[in-house]
Amino acid sequence: MSRTAVVALVLVAFAPSAVAAAVLWPDGRDGADTPLPAASAGADSLQTAGGAGRVLEAETAGSVEVELKQPPRAGVMFDVDSGEVLWKRAAGKRLAIASLTKMMTALVISKRHRPHERVLVSRRAAGTSGSKVGVLPVGKRVPLEPLFHALMMASANDAAVALAEHDAGSVASFVDQMNREARAMRLRCSHFTTPSGLKNRGNHSCALDLMALARANLADARIARIVRRREASFPFPGKLGSLDLYNNHYFLSRGIAGVPGAEVTGLKTGLTIEAGRCYVTTARRGSRHLGVVLLDAPDPFRQVPRLLRAGFGEQ
Repeated sequence: MSRTAVVALVLVAFAPSAVAAAVLWPDGRDGADTPLPAASAGADSLQTAGGAGRVLEAETAGSVEVELKQPPRAGVMFDVDSGEVLWKRAAGKRLAIASLTKMMTALVISKRHRPHERVLVSRRAAGTSGSKVGVLPVGKRVPLEPLFHALMMASANDAAVALAEHDAGSVASFVDQMNREARAMRLRCSHFTTPSGLKNRGNHSCALDLMALARANLADARIARIVRRREASFPFPGKLGSLDLYNNHYFLSRGIAGVPGAEVTGLKTGLTIEAGRCYVTTARRGSRHLGVVLLDAPDPFRQVPRLLRAGFGEQ
């Protein structure tokens, strides 16, 4: 392997019940999202006030019946093209979402900025913890597009902060923009306090809102192209001269077990202690394009394929 900057999720073991994984950082840290110790939100959602954990809709199944052992705290399976809900569990429950937050960050950046722009790297951005590019040069301007790819492919928190500051001048101002976008999209249970998802306090969403956000991401040609890429390489300022990125979405490299011919089209993962394992996975087979959102899922590596097999009629 060449001595280039690498941000990658390496799958080191796989068994039906568990996956062991490690992330390679330039600074030696591990943990996918933090160091460890416009579509409708859904016709059956109820508009209501409340804090994290409030259930906004009845916990009833959609048109596809799937029973999961050790189910996620919340989830939804949906048709990407139509928005039809096929299966759901506590889909309006407000929960921490870890790096799924970056789906909104990406949408705001894609709408407001072009690939050729240059981003000034602040000390705050370069020093952001958790998953990161790790080689951002403080006080230098770097091309926006590699940062944008790192945001969604490698869940880079330092890229999220750098892009936020580039857009709005400060992280706080960018977060305000994220929440304005959420209101414009009529997301009913989403509130953001960070562009990265690294902190959980006040940063939450629900499976139905994330379904809407996933559909918006895939409707954006630029984001859709990035989230289906397995790897990318860019010339990049610094001693190493290039930035090599590898997508950390498990199913993009492994495919969907039991669904022959399915093409994984994205999208994003997240992990913090409070949020647990969070997955948004979309896949196309033939003319059908389906998506699954799982929040705080104890076994997403079995549950995502189980749901998609049912959705594609492969039970």
